[in-house]
Amino acid sequence: MIVTLTANPSVDRTITLTEPLRRGQVHRAASVTSHPGGKGVNVARVVSGGGAAVTAVLPGGDDDPVVHGLRTAGIEFRAVQVTGGPRVNLTIAESDGTTTKINEPGRPLTARDLAELTALLVEVATGAEWIVLSGSLPPGVPVDWYAQLVATLSTPCLSPNRTRGPRVAVDTSDAPLLALFAESVGATPDLIKPNSEELAQLTGLDAVDLENPTAAAEAAVKLIDRGVGAVLATLGAAGAVLVTAEDAWFAAAPPIVARSTVGAGDSALAGYLLADLAGEPPADRLRTAVAYGSAATALPGTELPGPADIVLEAVTAHPLTADRPSAPA
Repeated sequence: MIVTLTANPSVDRTITLTEPLRRGQVHRAASVTSHPGGKGVNVARVVSGGGAAVTAVLPGGDDDPVVHGLRTAGIEFRAVQVTGGPRVNLTIAESDGTTTKINEPGRPLTARDLAELTALLVEVATGAEWIVLSGSLPPGVPVDWYAQLVATLSTPCLSPNRTRGPRVAVDTSDAPLLALFAESVGATPDLIKPNSEELAQLTGLDAVDLENPTAAAEAAVKLIDRGVGAVLATLGAAGAVLVTAEDAWFAAAPPIVARSTVGAGDSALAGYLLADLAGEPPADRLRTAVAYGSAATALPGTELPGPADIVLEAVTAHPLTADRPSAPA
């Protein structure tokens, strides 16, 4: 089973335009769609659609639209009761695939809310294969909360038949991402999924340079050397790189007509996890990740891909070197 945590869930609303967005001008929407969102919720939606067992953990009351959306979609979830509604994330999608996003900060969470979310996550995580900590943190949450959770979830008591807890994947950015590698942190994730900008935040390199697969792999090695199990670096239209302690691979994105980038990274992470649960080797996990991410980009608005949208044979993974690439001096 996969468990996802979404501390900052959202209603993802997409307005699709038939003409280019022009600042200061009046536009008429061709369509408007809304879906339950937040990065962990998106991962749960794709994993569920892929046929794997998943439980989404999130804050939200009974009348919360995100909770309602998960219930309507038949996705297993556990929610901590909190006051206030979720944020609304607005995406403006143009016909050429350009997307402009405006994200609200989210509802604040109290220390009690965090304690209840942590306890619920630990309860649901027992025996799980993967725990996914995904997305931004809402106001009032310490920036090192994900780092604290990684340490908590790494304890063997959560997986009695293993020497440690379930594997933990993290997909976040900015201060919460940097906090994962603070000197005081006692554990590192089994998997992180940065894009080129987030990889630049972690390594101090230039994000544009890291769109090059070899440069991205060399940067990812720095994170492997700091204890991360694997780095799945998504590079947008270029594809993605996977680096482990043993080797590195690159898979180019197949040719598609881009319609929306919303949820592409979440779909890539979900595809990787689905392939891992199926026992696929690393190169095929990368292929599946790129296939899912590309399929998401080809769909309009906030629609997320299912198995029928995936063209796995269109994606090939290539080793970047015979051995693990060396980090630059």
